[in-house]
Amino acid sequence: MIFCFAIRLALIASKLCEVFETGFTFVSEVTLLHKIINLIWMRLHVAQYTLPSLAFLLSLVNVGNAACREDVVSIRGDFGEARFTIEIADDPNERAVGLMNRIEMATSAGMLFVYPKPQSISFWMKNTLIELDMIFVDPTGVVQYVHHRARPLDETSIVGGSGLSHVLEINGGVSKLLGIGVGDQLQHSSFNQTEAYWPC
Repeated sequence: MIFCFAIRLALIASKLCEVFETGFTFVSEVTLLHKIINLIWMRLHVAQYTLPSLAFLLSLVNVGNAACREDVVSIRGDFGEARFTIEIADDPNERAVGLMNRIEMATSAGMLFVYPKPQSISFWMKNTLIELDMIFVDPTGVVQYVHHRARPLDETSIVGGSGLSHVLEINGGVSKLLGIGVGDQLQHSSFNQTEAYWPC
């Protein structure tokens, strides 16, 4: 029953892509179907996301490149492409506060931490009330490490590694749902565009 429902969703999504020439950018229909089945499984067995949230997760995946905007970060990988509307934390005070004391964050939202030079970066979840994925990125925009589902209020140090310049925080669980992983590439105006693997 669930599998049939997933097939119907895949066919509908495929038709929408053909009509509007926008939407999903998966490498094949099989990958699209796999993603949708994963989303449905998460809804039924984990019960973290509501159905509207699942639909919204699907809407994160986009086609084509848009001009870089300061409030948008794009990610591409084997899964396709996704975009998040972000806040920027690029000074010491903003980076220290981060997403502390937020009681919720939109599924398509996040915060991009920008550092002035490559360095070792560690985070924690002090005063942070929502579960987060942390995506640690080098100066070329390549993902070096993804920490999944950091626990709210946990003060354990989360080590991202060395030679890092950016960290993208998004809602916990979204990275796995979309398939974001090491080696994926970010696009944003804060990267040195002459060094970035995916320049604007």
